[in-house]
Order: sequence, then structure tokens, then C-alpha cells
Amino acid sequence: MRHLLGTPAQWLRSRFPVDQEALTAIGSEPIPGHLRRWWWCIGGTPAYLFLVQIASGILLTFYYVPSPEFAYDSVAAISSEVRFGSYLRSIHKWSSHLMIIAMLLHMLRVFFTGAYRPPRELNWMVGCGLLLLTLGAGFTGYSLVWEQLSYWGATVAANILSAVPILGDQLAAFLRGGDTVGQNMLTRLFVLHIGAIPTLMIGCLAIHVYLVRAHGVSELGSPNTSDSEPFPFFPNHFLTEVALALFLMFFLTCLALIFPADLGERANALETPEHIKPEWYFFWAFRWLKLMPDQVAVVTQGLFLLLIVLWPVIDGRIRKRHPESEISMAVGGAAVVLLLALTVWEALYLMT
Repeated sequence: MRHLLGTPAQWLRSRFPVDQEALTAIGSEPIPGHLRRWWWCIGGTPAYLFLVQIASGILLTFYYVPSPEFAYDSVAAISSEVRFGSYLRSIHKWSSHLMIIAMLLHMLRVFFTGAYRPPRELNWMVGCGLLLLTLGAGFTGYSLVWEQLSYWGATVAANILSAVPILGDQLAAFLRGGDTVGQNMLTRLFVLHIGAIPTLMIGCLAIHVYLVRAHGVSELGSPNTSDSEPFPFFPNHFLTEVALALFLMFFLTCLALIFPADLGERANALETPEHIKPEWYFFWAFRWLKLMPDQVAVVTQGLFLLLIVLWPVIDGRIRKRHPESEISMAVGGAAVVLLLALTVWEALYLMT
């Protein structure tokens, strides 16, 4: 019996060779002591939530119909007729929100601890790309429901694209697939949401993880603190991540059961809502658009995003001349206050 059980294992090892020493080395690799605290390694949280998004999204795709005639009805059927459909849709919704929150917290931690500085500038830029792709996934997913608010949100997004200097009209026409919001735009949003954006995210995530492995985790704190002692990846850090994943699934389930994903009115191109409401993570941009002409708002927002992406380069130039400069703290603090103020302002306006 032992011989019979051993044969398949030997056959598999010969066809799929695995370097046991390399696996052992990875498992016993020391992890910096400060990563015992969750907020120092929060980057694993959005990665896990991304897996939840992929799994739940694939299941939802089996029932979703990407056409203006049937999109809304298919979402309604998922919510009321498909077994566990409402749960899956709610998990998909809440995991996207938590993923964006976790990514924002991760980037704030990296920024305010200076972990974007040499040699990690490129990884910061890749992380910014991941955040923008995640926001794009949120927008396209929200639009696929084809309810009244999501339809008009997609309409406003196309109009905003047309305000981009030089290429605006071409970008808007590409997103709409013509002159009007309809079947072509819904098809493009669907392809972006289930194909292009996830593929780009996986590629950026692979580069991001590789660069973390290549440069190592940024060292923080004094070497004399109790958190300075490294600990092995397996089982210590691995079990911590597993426990965090289980907690996130419990938390997501609670949110899905207590606050299930709702469904508004069917999209109506002939009736404009009183308030066009984007998702909360676009409140700041929506409020900014209301404060100035469209083209000025789009250009200034683009420059703001470019400043965030290129800040490691700018900060490096400043610190070359003033090595002790911590202007990044002031710039980062001002940016956070501005974004929060615009977000709260828009939220209060929509509540009135």
C-alpha cells in the first residue's frame, strides 16, 4: 500500500519538479520585526480583497447580460432569483469599497513614512497605477448596473473626458462608442471591467511584488526597540495573513447581510436625476468639477495626479539641496485635508 501511494507522488515530482530547498528558504526568510503590526504591512489586505473581487466577479458574470435592454433585469435577477446572488453581489460591492480604503491607507503609510524614497521610487509609481486602475474598476463596475444613477454617472464621465485638452473628443467618442451612451458604451465598460483592467492590475501587482522582493521592506524604527527582532515568514507571518483573511471574510459577510447591495431605478435617458451621485471615492473630483469650468477642473486634477505620481522624483531633488527637508509632510498633509474637505463637502451637499 505504501508503494502504491508513493508512486503517484514520485510521478508528479518527476513531471513537476519543485526545488524543496528554495521553498524552505522562502518559508524561513526573516521578516522585519515591525511587520508584526498590521498597519505596517497593510498592502496584503487589498491584494486579498482583489482575489475576492475576481472570484465573486467571475460568478456574477455567469448571470450578467451586458446590453441596455437586459443589464438592469439581469442584475435584478441576481439580487432576487439567483441562489446566493444577493450575497455575491454584496460581497463584490463591499470588497471593492474596502479594497480602495485599504489601498489609500497603504499609500498614506508609505508616503508619511518616506518608504517611497530611493530605491523605491518606481514602486511608488506602480502603486499609484494600481490605485488608478482600482478606481477605474470601481467606476466601470458601478456603471454596469445600468440603473438611473449609474447611467447618468457614465454620461457625465464621458462628458468629462471630452474636456481633456486636444484628445478629449476622441477619448469621449471611444468610451461611448459613438455619439450617444448606449450599447457600445456598455460593451466597452464591460470589457474594461472584466478584461482590460484586471489584466493590467495583475501585471502591475506582479511588478509591485517583485520590486518589494528586490529592494526589501523599508526599515523603520530604532534597532533597539522590541519590534526590531525579525521573525520567520512561515508559520508566523503566513498565519497572521490567514487570520486576517478569515476576519475580512467574516466582516464582508456581516456587511453583505446587514447592508446588502441595493438597486435603484432603471436607467432612463429621458429623465435626468435631481442629483447625479458618483461613488464616494469620486466625491472630491465631482465637487472640484463644480467649482470651476470643466476644462480647468480636468487639467488641474490631471496635474494633481501627476504631482502624486512624480513626488518621489520631486522630493529627491529637494532633498539633494536640503538633506533634512521634510516638506513632503506638509505637502501630504495639505493634500489629505483638501481631499477630505472636498469629499465631505460633496457628501453634505448630496444629503440635502
